[in-house]
Amino acid sequence: MKATLWGTRGSLSTPGPETTRYGGNTSCVEVRSRDGSVVVLDAGTGIRRLGCVIGPEVRRLDLLLTHLHLDHIEGLGFFGPLFRPGLEVHIWGPASTTLDLRARLSRYLSPPLFPVRLRDLPCQLELHDVVGVDRIRLGELEVRPALVCHPGPTVGFRISEGDASLAYLPDHEPALGSVDFPRESKWTSGFELAADVDLLIHDAQYGDEEYADRVGWGHSSLRDLLAFATAVRAARVVPIHYDPSHSDDELDRRFEDARRTSLPFDFVPGVEGATFEL
Repeated sequence: MKATLWGTRGSLSTPGPETTRYGGNTSCVEVRSRDGSVVVLDAGTGIRRLGCVIGPEVRRLDLLLTHLHLDHIEGLGFFGPLFRPGLEVHIWGPASTTLDLRARLSRYLSPPLFPVRLRDLPCQLELHDVVGVDRIRLGELEVRPALVCHPGPTVGFRISEGDASLAYLPDHEPALGSVDFPRESKWTSGFELAADVDLLIHDAQYGDEEYADRVGWGHSSLRDLLAFATAVRAARVVPIHYDPSHSDDELDRRFEDARRTSLPFDFVPGVEGATFEL
């Protein structure tokens, strides 16, 4: 199993010279299994570039949406494979309490927000609600979705192939999932998804000094990510979903400070284009 980062920023961001090293596109991660199965995690702006390298040998792909905030679906209408006739595309994501996934996505992929309607895409499209689903089998990959702590219906995903596993929680506030975080971390949001995982790709939107004014916004401070990763016994930790206002230099300083502490895992800051073999 191989994971590639195509988008590392959170919220709405525009790539600029101050964000060229870590990247300026919003959330998107590609996962490929040994048998060639292609799974895409989220459809932020990074998905446009990913679409350019998905060749004709791919006959099916599965897109897993954590939630429908705009920065996680804004690249959807610019994802080339959706306009490929005959390609089998499955989109998995959370329904709301009143609307299923198709109805929710149709609000975006329809005029006046987008000129092409969801129902008019030429690919062979199927949509699946994931809330309440225990496991999904995609080729050799096993996917486990679960609700996590973030405003609105939001899920995280754990993907396994044999003994290898990764957890993807790009919008997640673990500090709100326990009354005594981090001492009671085993009861917090996302714990079961990330327990003993080989690769944890996780929200790190805020610096520690910023978080106090943003409690309840649904995102993690770097300090809380490190505490969460320690509690779940992750082997390798990749922070993503950086605030668009944070420059490369600022992120460098924060990550260097983190490395000066005694971390019980491999800490690799997420950079667009980075690939992780599991």
